[in-house]
Amino acid sequence: MKFIILVLFVAFSCTANAIDAKPDFVVDAKGGGDFKTVQEAIHAVPDFRNKITTIFIKKGIYKEKLILAASKKNVRLVGESLNETILTYDDFAQKKNIFGEDKGTSGSSSFYIYGEGFSAENITFENSSGPVGQAVAVWAGGDKSAFINCRFLGFQDTLYTYGGNNRQFYKNCYIEGTVDFIFGSATAWFERCTLFCKKQGYITAASTADTTKFGYVFNQCTIKGDAPENSFYLGRPWRPYAKVVFLNCELPALIRPEGWDNWGKESNEQTAYYAEYQNSGKGARPEKRVKWSHQLSNEAYKSYIMENVFRGWNPEQK
Repeated sequence: MKFIILVLFVAFSCTANAIDAKPDFVVDAKGGGDFKTVQEAIHAVPDFRNKITTIFIKKGIYKEKLILAASKKNVRLVGESLNETILTYDDFAQKKNIFGEDKGTSGSSSFYIYGEGFSAENITFENSSGPVGQAVAVWAGGDKSAFINCRFLGFQDTLYTYGGNNRQFYKNCYIEGTVDFIFGSATAWFERCTLFCKKQGYITAASTADTTKFGYVFNQCTIKGDAPENSFYLGRPWRPYAKVVFLNCELPALIRPEGWDNWGKESNEQTAYYAEYQNSGKGARPEKRVKWSHQLSNEAYKSYIMENVFRGWNPEQK
């Protein structure tokens, strides 16, 4: 009996810690909350509210094409269960809209995020259309966004980090895909994330602006996958000034020896910035990397501090 009480107490404590306080809204597809859909809860958030609005989402599969408008600031989504709170939709780039036109990559996303100060915890974001080309799970287009302990499921173009001025933080997240499954122009820091490579392809396709100092930073991340050996590149430049670094990461044998691709343009080799620092594993082969990539010195590594990369913003400071 004491053991059962202890288990229940621990479970309650974990849930309480995830929410910190009573949420403003509860979403429950079964009708036990304030709303049955996530979009209804988002609509209920007052426009341009400066305080955090917490939305607790109970277990369930929520098939909705979601939009968090720019006026919905400081919205926090907390899932009841990482694996059982699933926000999903099944659009893809070649799917037709009501006018018979392709939706395109930008129109394929399951969730569009434009509001500043957005955060999500313990939630699975999914594009369930399958291996049908570009199909975005999350279009992250708000500044100062943070995703903690979340999953991003898809194939090509899973996570779109949108907006050259936007800063995004991903911690303890799982991100999977095939081709260019993390892409875009935002400055994004990935801390202790798992990147799962499916089939063959490219992990990143950054489109960093030439005026942006940092692009993607992967720190202490682990790359895994069911892809064959030597089948994945760390990245290729969607735009000429792509910037990506992998720091202290575990790289398996599925990473190609050359590491990086120029997307068929030799001129990209002069503008893109790809670097690594003290990576480990069978895929960490600095002597085999393309000559136009970089292995950071200890001194250069010191500049990769979160506040520096994020221009003064530290998402881990409350």
